[in-house]
Amino acid sequence: MNLIEELKWRGMIADIMPGTEEQLNKEMTSAYIGFDPTSDSLHIGSLVPILLLVHLQKAGHKPFALVGGATGMVGDPSGKSEERNLLSEDILNHNLACVKKQLEKFLNFDPALSNKAEMVNNYDWFKDMRFLDFIRDVGKHITVNYMSAKDSVKKRLEGENGMSFTEFTYQLVQGYDFYWLYKNKNCKLQMGGSDQWGNITTGTELIRRIGNGEAFAFTCPLLTKSDGGKFGKTEKGNVWLDPEKTSPYLFYQFWLNATDADAQKWIKIFTFLPAANIDALTLEHAAKPEARLLQKTLAQHVTTFVHGEEGYQKALAATEKMFANQSASAESLSEDDLQSLDGIARFDYAAEKLGADIVTFLAETGIAPSKGEARKLVQAGGISINRKKVDAIQFAIDASLLLHSKYILVQKGKKNYYLVTLA
Repeated sequence: MNLIEELKWRGMIADIMPGTEEQLNKEMTSAYIGFDPTSDSLHIGSLVPILLLVHLQKAGHKPFALVGGATGMVGDPSGKSEERNLLSEDILNHNLACVKKQLEKFLNFDPALSNKAEMVNNYDWFKDMRFLDFIRDVGKHITVNYMSAKDSVKKRLEGENGMSFTEFTYQLVQGYDFYWLYKNKNCKLQMGGSDQWGNITTGTELIRRIGNGEAFAFTCPLLTKSDGGKFGKTEKGNVWLDPEKTSPYLFYQFWLNATDADAQKWIKIFTFLPAANIDALTLEHAAKPEARLLQKTLAQHVTTFVHGEEGYQKALAATEKMFANQSASAESLSEDDLQSLDGIARFDYAAEKLGADIVTFLAETGIAPSKGEARKLVQAGGISINRKKVDAIQFAIDASLLLHSKYILVQKGKKNYYLVTLA
């Protein structure tokens, strides 16, 4: 399979411009994707564009990762219902440095390669550009009618809050990125999420109208979970690529807890396993779904890709301690085991509060957001203390429950563990 055929099989193509596949088959092609530095870490929503660049480089083409030092100051309206807060220059520069460091883990920047990856920052070509030059040399080539017809703009203009001029210009600024890279780096292809299609095609229009050239584009679908939930979100928030923000254990758990439907779809997108292997895994999983082979394979490959073999082994060790032998008492966990549990939430609890009922304890530690929610959880059988289910709201948290004289292990639902330490 060529690159486009493989990406289609993996479910990684949404829209594609005519001629794109022929261009990629014809010669080594330079292509780019932009990354938004709104945080000091990318999250797993950025993994699909990262993987597109990795697939591109593996196929012999040249990837450019663009970090938006300039566009980050403006704010992309795509998929947004209101304007976001703009970042200070210091925060933006910190975020840019962190995102660059993350991207360098996934792409090959070896200067000996003819298709070595390159990192670019659009602030470099915008910082000295005057506003009058931009509206004269760039803005005159794209009509307001053309810009207003884009879905990302149309929805905002029709919405309650409207759209500022700053955000309205975003597609023109991003479009100029593509033109600049085409002119200065011979970059002929832009990729991105399907919500970026309008911005990307503005770039191909500028290349055609200003540079009399031809450029290409394709997008990947925006992922959702099979239950309709937002991909990459948990009850704790975003799943980040930075191990300080999301531990390897919690990262591994996200993939391990995928539904069968999601795991079958995601294993094609987030791993490099060939079709024959995935087909075999899918059949084996169908024969014995309780073994969760698809989920375990998916979690292993993605965790190793992002956090390395060491991160995966740590996540696996923590998972085995927590889940491998649920029939074993919590007392069988040594103090070292409890201290080394990676990624579970930890709370301190004042010693003088011992004796409180379970409802008060859950609310005061923050394990439950309120006493009302705590009461519902207990009555529904959703709380275990030291691996023993609690079914009475009068249950008292006293000294007899302390593991190694200072710890209480709390489980909420099937997947969420908390370690409470007596302070």
